[in-house]
This record gives sequence, structure tokens and C-alpha cells, in this order.
Amino acid sequence: MSRLLVLDGRGELCTAHVRLVAAAVGVSERTVWNWLSVARCEGRTGPRPRPRFCVTREIRELLALWGGNVSAVHRELVARTAKAPSSDPVPSLSVLHRAVARDLSAGERAGLKGGEGARRRFDVFGKRPPMFRNACWEGDHKRVPVRVDVEGQALCPWVTWFVDVATKVIVGVAITPHEPARDAVLAALRAGISRGGPYGPFGGLPGRVRVDRGKEFLCRAVSRALGGFAVPVEGLPAYTPYRKGTVEALNDAVEEMFLVSLPGYTRRARPVGAHRPEDVNDLLSFADFVGALLGWVRWWNTQHQPAGLAPGLTPMAAWEADPTPLEDVPEEQLAFFALEDDGRVRKISTSGIRWRRRFYIAPWMAGHVGTHVRLRYLPHYDGQIEVFSAEHPDRHLGTAYLAEEATLEQRRALASVREKKARALKADLKAAEKLRRTRYTATTAPAAPSPRRSVTGQQAQAEIARARATDLAARALPDLIPPRDPPAGWARPRPGPDVRLHPGTAPSASADATRTAPASQTEE
Repeated sequence: MSRLLVLDGRGELCTAHVRLVAAAVGVSERTVWNWLSVARCEGRTGPRPRPRFCVTREIRELLALWGGNVSAVHRELVARTAKAPSSDPVPSLSVLHRAVARDLSAGERAGLKGGEGARRRFDVFGKRPPMFRNACWEGDHKRVPVRVDVEGQALCPWVTWFVDVATKVIVGVAITPHEPARDAVLAALRAGISRGGPYGPFGGLPGRVRVDRGKEFLCRAVSRALGGFAVPVEGLPAYTPYRKGTVEALNDAVEEMFLVSLPGYTRRARPVGAHRPEDVNDLLSFADFVGALLGWVRWWNTQHQPAGLAPGLTPMAAWEADPTPLEDVPEEQLAFFALEDDGRVRKISTSGIRWRRRFYIAPWMAGHVGTHVRLRYLPHYDGQIEVFSAEHPDRHLGTAYLAEEATLEQRRALASVREKKARALKADLKAAEKLRRTRYTATTAPAAPSPRRSVTGQQAQAEIARARATDLAARALPDLIPPRDPPAGWARPRPGPDVRLHPGTAPSASADATRTAPASQTEE
């Protein structure tokens, strides 16, 4: 219609033009002439707009309040109009449903109902351009949903690993029986960088390392260890797992392809009523679990064919097919990659080296008593330390071990004692919480709350008396022992009529004279 209006304005419009447009859009010539007439009179080239209800800011806030429930929002609007009549009528439920479906996207509706995680499922994420090996690593922790036997206790271990984004090769793995710290991150990085021994042939220095905002990854020890090799650590924003999708896909794959078949898997489907976990004796030991997981990692690198690679390629084949040169680090530099410096100069004595109020010894210390040394240690591990010369910090003297380490039976007995103390404290705190909190009966009508248990006045007074008997601050009464009279040689103040004397203190003669003197003399 805009083209016909232009031709009409220039005086070039004819029936042939109208007939051509009618044939193109599939309508009659009279319909096109009517459209042209409406465009000349009203200035519109489309259908007449109809008034319709739109989602306002108030509707969005109510949808967020009621978790995306449109029916609840409609009831809220009706109730508000009944209390305070408004000039704007409340739309019907069907009109409100159509407006919400029209004005809000599927992601917005899911977010109002399930939060940010539900909204993110409707987003579109692009793929990064192809990269070369060791251009970027991604690292993450995963709590393994498998209970294993750790010295008689059933625990769920954690795995920390790094994967190469380009070839999907798992370059470094570290497993801990508990929640990992920075030592696990450093151990996995050392295994990934080293290409010698059991760690190769994958590894080398990465271009950068991409991690989430976990404190273990962004701590000073990790940044300093990688910064020594000029490798930047890229901390991603919070709640953005899609920005490190390679390692997140690995976390899902290990559970679906391997962990689900192990004994002690905690997410296995069970029959109704069978919620009893496996006995500790039926679980894998921690050493067996670590061996099985490392075996799966070798299978992933050498035999599995991930979907992100070319058809028929395994991660190892993709790694070997990439001609990008690797940057190796000498083993003598990696030997102390994850160690932290003690920061003090110590001396070897006849009992060994004293560190953290304990002694460490080693066979190589014989004949070195009096030598000044510096210590380096693995974070969160004090079973052994590395000893260096104080005069030449790069000279490694040897490894020292804890002199009197407790046996397994002693450590188990100590853990049992600590657990009993923790249970006793928990029971005491729970009992105190019951005494402190007053519980009320359920009600079906608007009424004042009524306590479940009624206490008599005599019971309340007895409990208050017992509390005072055990409260030392309440027992230390200030007037329990009256103060003694001051010595006769001390100067005493002349108290006025409002001055109160201590109990047991006799009033002075001046006070008696003031009290018995006439009013006129007192004023003078």
C-alpha cells in the first residue's frame, strides 16, 4: 500500500497497478481500492488496531510474588478491586492468560516460576571458535555421588580435574576423600603440566586456565604457581556454567557412563521403602575407587569418541593430530611446584627440625646438626616437608617426615572421642533450644497463640531459682558483705538532706547538726 500511495501522490496510479497488486496478494481489485481509500483518509496501511490488555509492571511484580501463577494473580487483582474500587476494570482470567503468553517470553515465564536456572534453559548459547591444543584448560570440582570406605567411614570423595578444550583430553586429576582445597588444585595442575612418568603424553603449559569463582581456584597459591609460568587464570562470573561447558559436560559424562555402575552410588533408583544404605564392608575402598576412576580417565582419553571431536577421533588421536608445539617444563622446576614457603630460617637440632610444635627427621640429617634451613610444604598436609638451604634457597637438601606419627588405631580412637564430644554438645544445644523456644498449638480461627504446655507458677519459680543458683553473676550480690567504716582520720563529706548513707554506717556529728539545725541557719 505504501507503494500505491507513492504512485498516487505522483499522479501515476492506474488500474493496472491495482490489478497487479490484487493478483499478487490474492484479493479482489475492489478490496485493494478500499485499502487505498482507507490509507488516504486515515493514514494507516494495516488493520485497525484493537484495544487489548497488556502486562504492566504491577502484573509482573504479582507474577514474581505468586511464582508465575496467573490464576493467583487474577484472584489478587479481584481482591484488591473489591477492597478499593478502581477505574480500570480487572481483565478476565482468559484475557490475563493470553496477555501473559503474548507479552512474556517462555524464558521469562519459566524464570518467574523456577528462578534463574529455569530461565537459562530457554537461552541460546553460541559455540566458541575451534582452538588448538593447550590453548585453554577448564577446571572444576565434582562431588562424586558414590560412598567409599575411608578408614572405616563411608564418605563421598571429590575429584578435581582439568580438561583441554580443543581435544577433550583430561590432562590432570586429583582425588580427595573430602571437600578439596587448594592442594588438590595444585596437585591436578602439576599432573597436567608434567609430561613425564605416569602423566604423559598429554600436558605442557596451557595458554590460560578457565575456572569458576571457587576460592580454591582463585586463591593466592594457585595464582602465584601459574603466574610463575606466565599462565593467566580466568575467573568466570558466578552462576555461568555454560561458559566452561567442556568440563561441565565431563562432570555429567563420568556419572552417566561410570559412577552409576559402582557400589555405593547414592542416586540409584530404589524400590519403595528400601532406603537403607550399603554397609561399609560392601563399599569400595578409597584406593580401589581411585584406581577405578583413573582407569576410566585412561579409557576416556584413549578409546572414547566424544561428540565434540571429528567423527572417529578419540581425545588422544585429536591430541596427536594437532601440530601445535608443546611447551614443557623441566622436572626439577615441577618438583616443588605446589609447595609454599614457611618464611622463616630454622636450624637442624639433635631432635630434627621443629615446625608447628612438632619434630621432623630424615636419614640425610645425620651430620647436619646446626645447619640453617628453610622449609616448604604442601598446603593442608603436614606429614612431610621439603628442606632447602638457607644460604642457597634453590638447593634442595631432602625430605623430612613427622617423627612421631600416630598409628591408625590411635587416629581412629581419637576420632571416636571427638565424635562423642560433638554428639554430647549437639544434644546439649538441642535441649537448650527446646527450653528456649515456646511452641504453640495449631489454630483454625483467628485467635491469640496458646502454648502447648502450660507451666504453673510454682514450677516457673523453682526453675528461676535453680538458674540463679548456677549463675555466678547473680550470686555475686553487691550488698552481701557491707562495707567497713572508714578510718577516723579520713576527711568525710558533709551530706545534705538527700544524701543516703551506706547501710551500717553511723551518721557523723556534722550530719546530725545539719539535720537538727533551724531552717534559717541551714540556708545561711
